[in-house]
Order: sequence, then structure tokens, then C-alpha cells
Amino acid sequence: MNGPMGDEPVGDLELVHTFTGPMPTGVSVSHTGRVFVNFPQWGDEVPATVVELRDGREVPFPDESWNSPSGNDDPNAFVSVQSIVVDPADRLWVVDTGSPMFQPTKPGGPKLVRVDLDTDTVGQVITFPTDVALPTTYLNDVRFDLRRGDAGLAYLTDSSGSGPNGIVVVDLATGASWRRLHDHPSTKAEPLESFRPVVEGRPFLERPADGPPKPVAMGSDGIAISANGSRLHYCPLASRRWYSVATDALADRTLREEQVAATVVDEGDRGGASDGLETDDSGAFYLTSYEHNAVLRRRADGEFETLVHDPRLLWPDTMSVAADGYLYVTANQLHRQAKYQGGTDLRRKPYALFRVRIDAGPVRLR
Repeated sequence: MNGPMGDEPVGDLELVHTFTGPMPTGVSVSHTGRVFVNFPQWGDEVPATVVELRDGREVPFPDESWNSPSGNDDPNAFVSVQSIVVDPADRLWVVDTGSPMFQPTKPGGPKLVRVDLDTDTVGQVITFPTDVALPTTYLNDVRFDLRRGDAGLAYLTDSSGSGPNGIVVVDLATGASWRRLHDHPSTKAEPLESFRPVVEGRPFLERPADGPPKPVAMGSDGIAISANGSRLHYCPLASRRWYSVATDALADRTLREEQVAATVVDEGDRGGASDGLETDDSGAFYLTSYEHNAVLRRRADGEFETLVHDPRLLWPDTMSVAADGYLYVTANQLHRQAKYQGGTDLRRKPYALFRVRIDAGPVRLR
């Protein structure tokens, strides 16, 4: 042996775009190949919380006005966007937390906004009542099944680190919404006794500049709907386990909470803690692995494999399976933020958007 062995990468990770401003979280790719990215208000200067990547530039989307809120309760502008998702009908949906710096939400702030990509204009704004978007609610990610009801259903995760977690269900035809699995154990962060995350070889904890460290408390975060639409998979950020629930139960408002909970399945250890989940039309699931700088794939036959492992994948956050046969993934160094590093920001720009070849297309539920 001629020298020490290195950590061998797996897969062919291609760099799509670098970010020299605020840290990104979400990415989604339209059916025609348009790429959208969002930046939450977490302390960086954020010129626009949603952008389209055009010729290497980050262009406010759908325009500057929608990225210029009058306050945290502005229903007609984006306040702090956590994720963006192109639905099966090729429309972009924007998940606005209404919670910059994780502040308590106000009615009008948390919302789900549809942007029609044929005109690049807002076609629908769905705000949430106070018994759905609680003051502590942090809306995180969303998935769609357009086959249900008159215009489809949306499912969102509430990943709050300071209040109840759960799944929010939205009737896209009426805008009505309701909570399910409200603070159910499957939606909660695990304590250090059962989950002690390690990122870049170091224990991952909240480490304030003044005071003792404490465990990461964010719950239900990643979300993905199965290829046949029957199960919704979700995972707490602070856990290596993931779970699924029957979409029939989530959709039926007449069911009692315990009847919905009875359909929850513990899907087991997913091989590492995940931020994002995604699916494709082959029935495979993709799971980011922030402890291992990797993206894992659970094939339709149940076997797990590493799709890509690369030292550049520092906190793989959100994924998007695109029609071009690639999986896109953001890497944003979330764990290096000051709140996890004793008050010192250890992030090193640029942040990155990558892609890796998978050849399967996105799930079409319409």
C-alpha cells in the first residue's frame, strides 16, 4: 500500500449551479426543464426567497413583487419559503412558512401558493386557519395527488421544533385544510437516547453561544407519496426511522384521529437521518443522508443502495426527480450554521445544486 486510503465517492455527481448569496433549501424542476430554487429567511440577506435559474442567474420568481412582503402576515407575497414543488400538471407550488427566523406565525403568512408556469402568474393562494397553521407551525415540504377530489389533495409536513408536529392535508379545490397525526409519536424528533446524529464526524446538536447544547428538535420533515398514491411516507429530521400512513385515511375527514393513526406503519431504519424524501415512477424512494454526505435509494424490491456519496454533498437537503432522467439535490451546509456551532457561522460559500443520473421519471399522480 502506497499511502492512506481515502473515502471513495459513489456515483457521478454533476454540479449544476453554485450559490454565493443566501443558503438554498428547496429545488424543483418543471417538465420542460426549468429549475426553481428557494431560500428561507434564516438570517442571511435574502434578495428573493424564490428564484428561477436562467442562464446561470438567480431571477426572482414569479416577480420581485411576490418576493417583497409588507410583513410576516402578507397573504399576497412570499414571507419565507421553505420548499417549492412542481406538481403532476406542471404547476409550481410554493410552501411559505410565514415564519422568518422561526418566529411565531400570523394568519396570512403560512400559505400554499400555485404559480402557473404557462403564464408565470399566481393562480391560487391557500392560507391556513389558526387551528391548522398553529403559532408554532413550520410548514416544511409538500406532495400532491391530483386524482383525489375535484382538484386533488396536497400533503404538507409540520416540522416545528417548538410545538406539535404532524401532517396538514389540503383540498386544492376548496382550499379547506386539516391536521392529521397531530403530535403523533411517528412525527416527533427522537431523543438523544435513541438518536444521536453525527455530521462531518462531529455530534450534531444545537449549540448556543451562551448555554448548554441541546438535541435537535425538528419533527416530520421529508415527505413522499408512493407511486400508486396509496401511502404517504414521512420522516422526522431528528431520527433514522421513517414511517408511512394510508392516504385514504388522511383524506377522509370523518375518521377519528386514532383511526388514522392505526394505518401508520414503521418503515424501519432508513440507513441514516434524512432531510428530504422523493419518489420516482419505478416505485423507488430516494432519501438524503445528511450523516453520510449521500443519497440512498430504496428500490421497488425493498433493497437499499447508495445512489451517490460525495464529500461535496455537505447536508443534502431537498431533491427533485426530473423528466430529464436526473435527480437534482441541494447541498447547503445547514449543520455549519451558527446555531449548531456555538454561535460561530462555519459555512463556506458557495453552496451547491447537483444532479445525478437515475433515468426514471417523476411520479405522475393525476
